[in-house]
Amino acid sequence: MNGDLRQQLRAWLEQNLQGEFANLRGVGGPGREHEQYELRRQWDRKLAEAGWTCLGWPVEHGGRGASMAEQVALHEEYAAANAPFRVNHIGEELLGPTLIAFGTPEQQARFLPKILAVEELWCQGYSEPGAGSDLASVATTATMDGDEWVITGQKVWTSLAHEADWCFVLARTGPGSRRQQGLSYLLVPMDQPGIEVRPIRQLTGTSEFNEVFFDRARTSRDLVVGEVGDGWRVAMGTLAFERGVATLGQQVGFRRELDALIDKARQNGSIDDPVIKERLTRSWIGLEVMRAHAVRTLSRKDPGYEASVSKLVWARWHRELGELAMEVCGAESMIAADGELDEWQRLFLFSRADTIYGGSDEIQRTIIAERVLGLPKEPRP
Repeated sequence: MNGDLRQQLRAWLEQNLQGEFANLRGVGGPGREHEQYELRRQWDRKLAEAGWTCLGWPVEHGGRGASMAEQVALHEEYAAANAPFRVNHIGEELLGPTLIAFGTPEQQARFLPKILAVEELWCQGYSEPGAGSDLASVATTATMDGDEWVITGQKVWTSLAHEADWCFVLARTGPGSRRQQGLSYLLVPMDQPGIEVRPIRQLTGTSEFNEVFFDRARTSRDLVVGEVGDGWRVAMGTLAFERGVATLGQQVGFRRELDALIDKARQNGSIDDPVIKERLTRSWIGLEVMRAHAVRTLSRKDPGYEASVSKLVWARWHRELGELAMEVCGAESMIAADGELDEWQRLFLFSRADTIYGGSDEIQRTIIAERVLGLPKEPRP
């Protein structure tokens, strides 16, 4: 079955990554979300119409009901074809599975078809200026006013908030509550007077991250996923989906970057430097280890701490690949021609953030230390 699906998707991609979509090969992704955004959205809709999205969603919710092995195969084929980075990944891979697992039938009926059809895009309202990777320190509040929640606070590093129609927001609904207690998971429309989105200019010169300010923004009373006050459990469920099967497709992208860097080293002769050759070899080995760990983790029903290990492994590996790219390119890596970054400069600059977003290295090490090794917990204020 895996082979049949692989062949079907491979043939479909060969047939459809043509014409106006041919120029989308390799387009988009972290640090490059601005590239041909509207055309990539059309591409996502084309994928959806052909049934190549929401692979792991149950059939009754419009998905393929694909097994884990089938999802791995299809993600790998998609990445191997150098197909464009998806614009709908937050809705499809994060919120959709969360609603399927925790949402009400009414919420599922309202939102899942729109995600499936790429008609509504989503962003994630988790991190705050005082609560980045320490998500339990969330200070954004939501209080009831009649049949609506009134939300006040600030989120930061909100990917693609400037393009999103909706945001899933972790907010404190329990007055006087602390840490994981008293949090709720709200679905909030972005197009309203109480929300302001301010782009954050990154090292790469692009602005896919944003600050989002909620000044008495509103959403309906029934748009709480899970129970009121149970937002921490739902939020952790979303994070588990974020570190799921799509990471194997990410690793195919990593391999493409590594192969291209090896070609670059051959072209400019830097591969003859024994230090660079050894580092390239270590990168290849590291990628093999990363994939083996990811496959083992995904095969387990409850990955637990392995997800933290995976984040540590891929983030450090990718950041080091960016540093190695600068060594391979040599002096030319210091010059941006006409003020534009090349692929290796962009990789180096953007990958500096890999060890921070999606759960910083420090937080992942703390999880492993406390929950696996049984070390004393860090003192908290």
